[in-house]
Amino acid sequence: MLKEVYITETNCITPIGFDVATNIKNISEGISGIQLQQDSEMMKAPFYASKINEDELSLAFAEISKETHFSRLEKMMILALDPIVKNAKLDLNKKHAFILSTTKGNVTALKNANETGIENAYLHQLAKKIADHFGFVTEPIVVSNACVSGVLAVSIAKRLIQSELYDAIFVVAGDEISEFILSGFNSFQAMSDLPCKPYSNNRTGVTLGEATAAVLVTSDSKNAKVKIIGDGSINDANHISGPSRTGEGLFRSIESALLEANIKTEQIDYISAHGTATPFNDEMEAIALNRLGLENTPVNSLKGYYGHTLGASGLLETVIGIQSVLENKLFATLGFDALGVSQAINVITENETKNSRYFLKTASGFGGCNTAVLFEKVN
Repeated sequence: MLKEVYITETNCITPIGFDVATNIKNISEGISGIQLQQDSEMMKAPFYASKINEDELSLAFAEISKETHFSRLEKMMILALDPIVKNAKLDLNKKHAFILSTTKGNVTALKNANETGIENAYLHQLAKKIADHFGFVTEPIVVSNACVSGVLAVSIAKRLIQSELYDAIFVVAGDEISEFILSGFNSFQAMSDLPCKPYSNNRTGVTLGEATAAVLVTSDSKNAKVKIIGDGSINDANHISGPSRTGEGLFRSIESALLEANIKTEQIDYISAHGTATPFNDEMEAIALNRLGLENTPVNSLKGYYGHTLGASGLLETVIGIQSVLENKLFATLGFDALGVSQAINVITENETKNSRYFLKTASGFGGCNTAVLFEKVN
């Protein structure tokens, strides 16, 4: 029989809070990190994005470390992981692993590559710097699979523990806004000229954001918040950037997670979806959910609070989703107005109270990747 796997510690660093409690408070009050940005070095024209305040980041990092050689993203990741490592009180050994999840990592290091070399842009180098800071004994593992990276890292951690390679795995996910990322999404004509409106009839595209999130995945049920009961990752291989029009990859990912968890679709109490507010993503999700009979299950997207934080999004939204079910709260999809997808889905429009047991997190990304993970609240 496979080991049971749990999440016992969570944390996040975002534009609306540097811990989970502050993020939950601000989400409850409808506060968004998305603001109009006037950064001519990144974009010639003003753009909407959710950015972490530089001064607040520096002050927070100075409270835990006096080291000055870390990049901005590294500081964000260390801040997210620091309280989890301290609270775990584990003597780090070969049964304790470290997973770093990101889409682009320290891509900003490429701007100075002529002076410093390109080594700082390598993902394995980023992971090694974080691992060395905390003193992890094992070789760090990097998960970089477009925008499913954050939640996929949870799935991988679960499977590694069930294979008995490790007893506990520290996971951190993060990405920051950069000129490279902005120009890429802008070239797709995918960026909204207003704060994003997931699933809405008048949505005009994605709003980008930045964040880091961290969790401890373990076989020890002590102090567990949730149990990870099923997962699935299917690539629909539809297009380099466009999802399957039938939602095939997401459909099969959720189907796989349900099969492993041995629960029925009607038992799922809440879905934290990807909800990027792009025309094809939201439509694809609605189709996949209907194919599974999940059209009446409460669903939200947190992109209206954070923007799309790329490789961090899946883990950040997992952290918020976990706290949501622990506190018996369901949060509104900020920015949503009138349903703009062809299939009916039950978008949460106002904060509400609900006693939830089973929670589904989904994510989809470029290259046709899809991931679904099912969680059960531990009473």
